[in-house]
Amino acid sequence: MNAAGFPILSLLTFLPLVGAAAIMMVRGDEAVVASNARWTALWTSLITFVLSLVLWTQFDKSTADYQFVEHLSWMPEFGIAYMMGVDGISVLFVLLATLLTPLCILASWESVRSRVREYMIAFLVLETMMVGMFCALDFMLFYVFFEAVLIPMFLIIGIWGGARRVYASYKFFLYTLLGSVLMLLAIIALWYQAGTTSIPELAEFDIPFGMQVWLFLAFFASFAVKVPMWPVHTWLPDAHVEAPTAGSVILAGVLLKMGAYGFLRFSLPLLPEASLYFAPFIYTLSIVAVVYTSLVALAQQDMKKLIAYSSVAHMGIVTLGIFTFNQQGIEGALFTMLSHGIVSGALFLCVGVLYDREHTREIAHYGGVAKVMPAYALILMLFTMASVALPGTAGFPGEFLVILGAWSVNPWVAFGAALGMVLGAAYMLTLYRRVAFGKITRDSLRALLDVSPREVAIFSPLIALTLWMGIYPQSFLSFFSVTVSQMVQQHQAAIGSAAHLAGI
Repeated sequence: MNAAGFPILSLLTFLPLVGAAAIMMVRGDEAVVASNARWTALWTSLITFVLSLVLWTQFDKSTADYQFVEHLSWMPEFGIAYMMGVDGISVLFVLLATLLTPLCILASWESVRSRVREYMIAFLVLETMMVGMFCALDFMLFYVFFEAVLIPMFLIIGIWGGARRVYASYKFFLYTLLGSVLMLLAIIALWYQAGTTSIPELAEFDIPFGMQVWLFLAFFASFAVKVPMWPVHTWLPDAHVEAPTAGSVILAGVLLKMGAYGFLRFSLPLLPEASLYFAPFIYTLSIVAVVYTSLVALAQQDMKKLIAYSSVAHMGIVTLGIFTFNQQGIEGALFTMLSHGIVSGALFLCVGVLYDREHTREIAHYGGVAKVMPAYALILMLFTMASVALPGTAGFPGEFLVILGAWSVNPWVAFGAALGMVLGAAYMLTLYRRVAFGKITRDSLRALLDVSPREVAIFSPLIALTLWMGIYPQSFLSFFSVTVSQMVQQHQAAIGSAAHLAGI
């Protein structure tokens, strides 16, 4: 129970499981079960989203402290507790997860027709794990949620995915699980050193530099795969291509943020000296990811694969911003994470609209779509412009702040980040030109129907957020500016203290 006497974070986290349990109890023929499963999942996710809006409106932006903290004894003999709380960083990611889930359920309304009950249960379980991970304030609790996310996502790709779904799901699972095993060893090492797994308490614990190095590498193995950073990004294009549309949306919108969130929550506060020591290494990998995957995206013929590689490039900008260790860079990274969650999710939904009608994602199959689907072409243009960071859209403020933060570290690092914006414009505008413009060469394209009311309902909140974040970014930056400021100050103090002790 938190100070307010109402465990809102636990309710937010576990309410989707209540919906999943209700779906499991539905009886009747296949059509009745499918309809009830869809409506139960939708209403459960919508109620969860409304509850997250309550959390958002009640959040105090003037403090960097954890809020709505809940604490229950779990394994007291090991110093492990059930501890939940949010700060300026995590509260917006809770909101992002609860927003995208009902949109994913709506996007699957007609496209998923087999094993609908199981599909909806998987999405609700996935929502619980995502929200719980962003709220967890105990390392073991975080690890449970962090790993449990793999199970429903593995099933969503492996059961409802494309022709190579089994290969893609196993690749996704094995890549992410292998890195996470090293993170578990790091958590155990921290527990042996400090006697607790409480994240706030560990943030105050002084870890020797030698141990920081090994812990950083262990965390890096887990978080780098989740981001994903180059060269451990190869699971992502396969997972995106084979996943159903809603699976790609949640994968790009939320799951890719887990690795970057881990760097912010653990690597920087707990391991400040090691983070600074490995910063040039992170810069190198990030810039390679930005340039290399942008060039690979330019060569793609599959729309989903192109957007998947663009996600790796955008997340390269995020990791670069995090390790600038300054206010502008970290705020820019956080803003880019949020905007990418909205924009990349919307782009995958745009691909899904065409795939539902033509059952192919090959770019060469399309052309002249704007002539028969003008509303769709306008929606796709907005999200394309946001992806290339056009001023006035959600993509611009974050990338601008990252470049600004990187410039104070090294102008060449800033140049590498800026190069990503140029290359992003090249592959995204090429995609838009080939799909929306040109002559219609296929009879099936002439008969395409424009976006339906259900699809308009899905895109409307994403369009509003894309414009809102671009026109008035301060309304989002204000949520994490105080938390980031404290993080930067604590990091600089830790580095200064270490340098003083070393006699530098």
